[in-house]
Amino acid sequence: MISVTQLTKRFKEFTAVNELSFEMQPGDIVGFLGPNGAGKSTTMKMLTGFLAPTSGEIHIDGMDLATNSKAIQAKIGYLPEGAPAYGDMTVIQFLNFIAKVRGIDSQHRDQRIADVVQQLALEKVLDKPIENLSKGFKRRVGLAQAIVHDPQILILDEPTDGLDPNQKHQVRELIQHLSKDKLVIVSTHILEEVTAVCNRVIVIADGELRFDDTPEALLKQSKYHQAITLHLSYQADISGLLELQGVADMHVDRATGRVTLFPEPGAQILHLVTEYAQVRKLPVDTLYIEQGRLDEVFRTITKERVA
Repeated sequence: MISVTQLTKRFKEFTAVNELSFEMQPGDIVGFLGPNGAGKSTTMKMLTGFLAPTSGEIHIDGMDLATNSKAIQAKIGYLPEGAPAYGDMTVIQFLNFIAKVRGIDSQHRDQRIADVVQQLALEKVLDKPIENLSKGFKRRVGLAQAIVHDPQILILDEPTDGLDPNQKHQVRELIQHLSKDKLVIVSTHILEEVTAVCNRVIVIADGELRFDDTPEALLKQSKYHQAITLHLSYQADISGLLELQGVADMHVDRATGRVTLFPEPGAQILHLVTEYAQVRKLPVDTLYIEQGRLDEVFRTITKERVA
C-alpha cells in the first residue's frame, strides 16, 4: 500500500527527514513515534502530498506520489494535529462541506455523514458551531471528516489528544475496526496508544529510522523485559535475592518500596524468587513479571547518537 524509499527533506541547512525507508500494508495499524522535532509531522505531510521531498520516492497503491498526487490524495483520510476546522460552521455544515469537497455524490452523502456521526457519537452537537465545542468534540469532528469518504489509508496525528478515558477507548475501538480493510498510521506521543491499538511500531529520531517491528519486539528491547518486581509490606533483609542463580542485578526504589530483579540473558528467575521468598518468609504483598517499559525503551532508542 505504501512504499517509501530513501525519503529526505531539507529546509535550507536543516535536514528534517534523512533517507527514511519503510513499507506498510493494508490491515496494519502503525504507531509512528518519535520525540518532538524527530520529523514525524514532516513525514506525514510528505505522505499526503502536502510537502514535496527533497529526494527519495513515495509509492502509494502502486502509484508514484510525485506524478499522481490527486488520485492518491483521494484515497487518504488525514487528521492533522489540532484538528483544524472552520469554527463558524456547525458540525453538520462542516461535514457536508467536506463530503462535497471529497466528491461524495448527493445520493450517498447523507447516509455517509449519518454513519460517521453515529460512529463518533456526534448527534448532540450537530447544530453547534465548531468553535464552541470542547477539545474532545473538536477532535471527534476531525476524525469524522477524515473518514467521511471511506479512505483506504487513514493518517491520524494525535487522534486521542484531549479525549477522556471513555472517549479514548471509543476512538481506539473505531481505529481497530477501520483497520480491517485499511492502512492506519497513528502519529502519537502517548506510548500506551502503541500497545492499545497498534500491531506495528516505527520509531524515528533526528529524521532517521531507529526501529520498525511489532510492539512486542519493542518491549523486548527493554531492560525490564522478564524482570521480576516485588513489593514488601515492611522492611526485611533482601540481600540474598541478588545472589540467586540467574539474577544479574537488583534495583530498590526507595520511594515506592519496589524491588526489581533483572535476569541474566535467557535466564528464568521467577520460580527461584518465589521459592526464596517463601523459604525466607519475606513479607511480599505483590510480585509480577515485567513485560517491559516503553518509556525506557523509547528514551534509549531516541537518545542522540554520539558521533
